[in-house]
Amino acid sequence: MQQSPIVLVGRILLSIIFILAGFGKITALGGTAGYFASMGLPAPMITTVVVALVELLGGIAILVGFQTRIAAYILALFCVATAFIAHFNFADQMQLINFQKNLAMAGGFLVLAAFGAGSLSIDARRA
Repeated sequence: MQQSPIVLVGRILLSIIFILAGFGKITALGGTAGYFASMGLPAPMITTVVVALVELLGGIAILVGFQTRIAAYILALFCVATAFIAHFNFADQMQLINFQKNLAMAGGFLVLAAFGAGSLSIDARRA
C-alpha cells in the first residue's frame, strides 16, 4: 500500500513527543511530582508514574504499531484531558497554543485509531 510509509512517518512524528516526555518524567519523578502538586493534582507521585507510563508506553506502541488503535484512543483522551487540565489559561498565549496543539494531536490519534497503523507495523504483521 502506497500510504504505509506516510502512515509510518505520521506514527513516528506523533510518538516522539510522548516517548521523550514519558522518559523525562520517569527520570525526574520527584521534580515532576512537585510540579503536579503545585498544579493541585491528586496523589502527585502516583499521578506522575501513571502519566509517565501512559506517555512512554503509549508513544512506543504508536511508534512500532502495536495495539495501535487502543493506544491511539488512550493518547487521544490523554491529550484532551491534559489540554483542559494543564493548558486552559487562555490569557497566556503559550497555554492557548499548547491547548490547541493537544487538540490537534488528539485529532491525529483519532485518525490513527480509525484507520490503523498501516502495513509497516506490528499490528499488520500479527494480522
